[in-house]
Amino acid sequence: MKPIAVVTTVANREDAHRLARTLVERKLAACAQISEIESFYQWKGAIQQEPELRLLFKTTDERYALVESTIRELHPYDLPAIHAYAFEHVDPDYADWIAENAGG
Repeated sequence: MKPIAVVTTVANREDAHRLARTLVERKLAACAQISEIESFYQWKGAIQQEPELRLLFKTTDERYALVESTIRELHPYDLPAIHAYAFEHVDPDYADWIAENAGG
């Protein structure tokens, strides 16, 4: 199992906590981290500038499809950003912990 990080953003702490808790409780992610960010983006023909919260879920590539569908199900945005990247280097014991706690 290859460990990955899945990332999304939300507008408020309540949504961030709901997503983080749900994915960890369902063992779709071993952990979730929440960071405050500021986003600039195009939306409906206008440039937006908004504070957001970034969620980073540590999981495995085998769980990606289920993680993505769960985020879509719970996400308040019309078009949520959902993307993932693989860990290029990771401590083997930590990778095992991720796999064990993300439904592995």
